[in-house]
Amino acid sequence: MKNRQGFQVIWLIVGGIIFALLGVATYSVIDANNKKVNFDQYNFHSIIEANDDNGNIGDHVKGSQSAPVVVYEYADYQCPGCASINPKVNKAIEELDGKLAVVYRNYLLSYHKNGTAAASAAEAAGLQKDENGKSYWKAYADKLFAEQAEWETATGSERSALFEKYFTDVTKGKGDLEQFRKDIASENVSKKISFDMGIGHHIDIPSTPAFYVDGENIAWSQAGKVTLANGETVSWDETMGGDKFIELLKKIVEAKLK
Repeated sequence: MKNRQGFQVIWLIVGGIIFALLGVATYSVIDANNKKVNFDQYNFHSIIEANDDNGNIGDHVKGSQSAPVVVYEYADYQCPGCASINPKVNKAIEELDGKLAVVYRNYLLSYHKNGTAAASAAEAAGLQKDENGKSYWKAYADKLFAEQAEWETATGSERSALFEKYFTDVTKGKGDLEQFRKDIASENVSKKISFDMGIGHHIDIPSTPAFYVDGENIAWSQAGKVTLANGETVSWDETMGGDKFIELLKKIVEAKLK
C-alpha cells in the first residue's frame, strides 16, 4: 500500500511539473509547430479531418457531422464566458435535433495560466474512447467548463490531481490513466492545440468565445447581423447571452435551411 501511495505522489509531482512547463512554453511551441504548416491549403470554415498538421486529431464536433448547419466555436477552457455559454450551446444542439453541429477549436488566451494545461487534458481525454467507441472529449470538455472555478487558480500537483480526477469521473474509472498522463505531454496533443491556434490567428479571432457560420462572425455579445451563404440575413439588436443565444442559433438554422 505504501509503495502504491508513493507511486501516486510521484505521478502527481511529475504531472504538476508537466502542466507548469506547458504553461511556460505554450507560445514558443505554437510558433514552432505552425511555422511548418501551410495554412493556405485549409478551408477554415469546414470540418478538418485528422492529419499530420493537427497531430492526427481532427476537429471536435458536437452533434452530428452530417448536420446541415455547422457553427465553429473558438474558446479557452479558462474563459468565464466560454464556460457560461457552453451549456447553452449543448442545449441548442439538443433542441435542434440533428440540424445543428458545433465544431470546437482551442483558442488560448495568454493571461489564463491554466488554459494550456486544461486544453492538453481535454485533448488527451479525447484520444480515448468508451465501450461504444465514443470519444471522451465532449464529456471531459463539459466537465472542465462546469468545474472551472475549482481548477482555474490551482497550481502544480493540485491542478494535476484535479484533471486526473475529472478523467476518472468522466470515464467512470474505465479510462487508462497512465496513458492519459502520457498523452497530455505528447507531440500530437501539442500539434493539435497549435493548429487550432494557428487557424484562430489567421481569421483574427476578436475574443472568446467566438462563433462563426459561413465564415461570418456571430457577434452575439452585442447588436449585430450575419449574412449567410444563401443570402439570408439574421440580425439582432441586443446582447444574445444566456437562453437568448439559443434562440439566435435557432434563427440562424432556420435562415440557413430556407
